[in-house]
Amino acid sequence: MTAPGLRQRKKQRMYETLSEIAIRLFLEKGFDAVSVAEIAAAAEISKPTLFRYFPAKEDLVLHRIADHEDEAARVVAESDEAPLVALRRHFLEGLERDDPATGLNDHPQVLAFHSLLYGTPALVARAHGHLERQEAALAEVLGGDLDARLAAGQIIAVRRILAMENWRRISAGERMEDVRGDAVAAAERAFGVLADGLPWLS
Repeated sequence: MTAPGLRQRKKQRMYETLSEIAIRLFLEKGFDAVSVAEIAAAAEISKPTLFRYFPAKEDLVLHRIADHEDEAARVVAESDEAPLVALRRHFLEGLERDDPATGLNDHPQVLAFHSLLYGTPALVARAHGHLERQEAALAEVLGGDLDARLAAGQIIAVRRILAMENWRRISAGERMEDVRGDAVAAAERAFGVLADGLPWLS
């Protein structure tokens, strides 16, 4: 794979910069209280320029998790293991390293971002598309047929619910180390249920 050119790197940096500026303002004032014009002014660009990068205000937030859209698909595609074995291992390794995507992370900025994401109706609605793209990417590497789409929907739902439960407990004040054991056990059970129902992926 060739390295991205200078123009592409500059474009990617602008995506990152705009997203970070917007998220900082949203966390300070609330998503609905910050206008696109305010974000553009803080970034010292025009509104039309901002919209060329992010067609919707919600996308400024979801950009931070956009690289997770094909994560499950990549795990399966790059592994010699059975799909569910690879995905189970990947999720458990994420718990071990406190990956924010698993919900098992108590860094204040991570908790604040998740509160913004899950506590803003417009972002929750927009994130549905993010989940659909995750499912579609995973279904494709699983074969692309109806069985693959059904399996992908179940797998993505399990990962989402496990992560949400971990985040919910930590954001409610429980110590991360007190949650960790339950999080691992829940993941083991959940992937076990998936394996029982989807033996062709095990």
